[in-house]
Amino acid sequence: MSIKDKIASILFGVKKEEAEEELRAQPAAPEPEAGEPAAFIAEEPAVLKLPGDHPLQQLYALRRKEAGPLPAPRLCLDEDGEIPADLVKREKSRLQTALKNVSNFRLRATKGNEGKRRKGKDGENEEEDKPTGLDAMPWFFISSDKLWAWVMVFPPTGAGQELSRNQLYQALEEQGICYGVDGRLTDRLSHDERRYFNLFLIARGKPAFDGRNGNIVDYFPREVERILEVDEYDQVDYTALNLIHNVKEGQEICRLIRPTEGEPGRTVLDQELPAKSGKSVPLPKGRNTEISEDGDALVACADGHVEFTGRSFQVKPVLDIDGNVDFSTGNIKFLGDVNIKGDVLTGFTVRAMGSIWVGGVIEAGSTVEAGGDLTVVKGILGDGTTTVRAQRCIFSKYIENATIYVRENLQTDAIINGRIYCDGEVLVRSGRGSIMGGRVWAAEKVSATSVGSKSECRTSITLGGLPCTNFERELVRRELKGLEMELEKLECQLDSPVKASLISKTKVKLNTAELRLQQLDEDLEDTKEELRGHEEDGRLECGVAYAGTEISIGDEMVRLRHEERQCVAKMVCGEILVM
Repeated sequence: MSIKDKIASILFGVKKEEAEEELRAQPAAPEPEAGEPAAFIAEEPAVLKLPGDHPLQQLYALRRKEAGPLPAPRLCLDEDGEIPADLVKREKSRLQTALKNVSNFRLRATKGNEGKRRKGKDGENEEEDKPTGLDAMPWFFISSDKLWAWVMVFPPTGAGQELSRNQLYQALEEQGICYGVDGRLTDRLSHDERRYFNLFLIARGKPAFDGRNGNIVDYFPREVERILEVDEYDQVDYTALNLIHNVKEGQEICRLIRPTEGEPGRTVLDQELPAKSGKSVPLPKGRNTEISEDGDALVACADGHVEFTGRSFQVKPVLDIDGNVDFSTGNIKFLGDVNIKGDVLTGFTVRAMGSIWVGGVIEAGSTVEAGGDLTVVKGILGDGTTTVRAQRCIFSKYIENATIYVRENLQTDAIINGRIYCDGEVLVRSGRGSIMGGRVWAAEKVSATSVGSKSECRTSITLGGLPCTNFERELVRRELKGLEMELEKLECQLDSPVKASLISKTKVKLNTAELRLQQLDEDLEDTKEELRGHEEDGRLECGVAYAGTEISIGDEMVRLRHEERQCVAKMVCGEILVM
């Protein structure tokens, strides 16, 4: 290179070919040695890597040629890890496109500002115009959500001015970036040695926060779990079911957590970002409850039992009987729950729309019907005429010589000569866990420790079908037969006004019973088709099944001839298989 070319390169910068040659001449990054940890060579996800022919790399090479050594460009969107990773990933592609455009523009301006040659008057000597130079140029990159703003400064060329504090503030004002500006960075950037070709986070906006939705804090459970706990002695405490949740008048049932207002944000351009407020929820007000004066709580209007009906809390008044159901109380019919601390004596009837809890015994000849659960702490002792019904579950210490009707599950320690109709499962695993004599008809499963006895007493286990529907049908048929016999006796009596009145009333009852029987027969026929493929669902599980036990599933029946240990009986391919 001649002396003239050297002087021209110092004054006006280098040519593009020389800049590219110098860029290619830069040493490449060293290869990692064998055994070097991968962490030393892992790429930073927030750093934008530029190819060697990128316009910014050419500008960097020109600056090095003109001003000497300077730090390599570093374009990092997130130095401190405060920006969400998905936003960084999305903004990197935008940054690459925007940076290429502005770098090309700056590169063209740099080349267009180089000195131009012109001829002298004699046409022989050539002179060059001195370049005016380009001032340092701050360039700003704003995220798509306008919550983050970065700055990168292009260095001056030729006789251009270096970056100054006033120039940076003026550029911020021109771009409209006026919220969340990092003043400390702005003040020191003008004299920072890495101020050129480096990306700095210069402004942070304030994101909008939506309000939280309202919520209900319950002080009583919405779903009651009927779980019996067996102690280490294989005994169940039937007094600790906790099925009844008592509440006093004025006591809070649940409390409302009000929604919060949204907190609006601001962009780096000082524009407001709207926020949504949380949605409110209504208090689940039901029967015998009211909303407090401040509107934040649901309280009980009366003493009773709290129950969640699926949409609202309601308070069911509970009838408490401190002693026995006897002549002092008479028969009981109640719309809510009934708690009986004593026994239900012979000949008395207790009917309740809710659950019934009996702390003593249900004696022979009595009738108990519950619209919910029935819990008998000491057991059911019948004489063949005792009838107990529950629309949900029954929990009893033992059952002897009684007819039991239960819509869901039955759990007890022992069943002796009982007639059980259960649309769910019969569980006899705690305590003795024995079923001796009688008949147990369960729609789903019978699980017991032992079934039958060594004396081979007849014990019948029937699985599948509709036990409760068949029980109701059997009761109606008995009633119908009794009314027919009563009508025949009345017709044999002498004619009288009393006879006519009794016959009329009996016929009305007879017609009503016939209609009920017809309806049950129709329901039974409708459900038979649905149950036709489910005979194999019934299952008997027991530790020991003694000889004499009869097992029926559908139309099939098998009688055990020998004692079976760890017995499982079910229907397989149309036959009862006992394993």
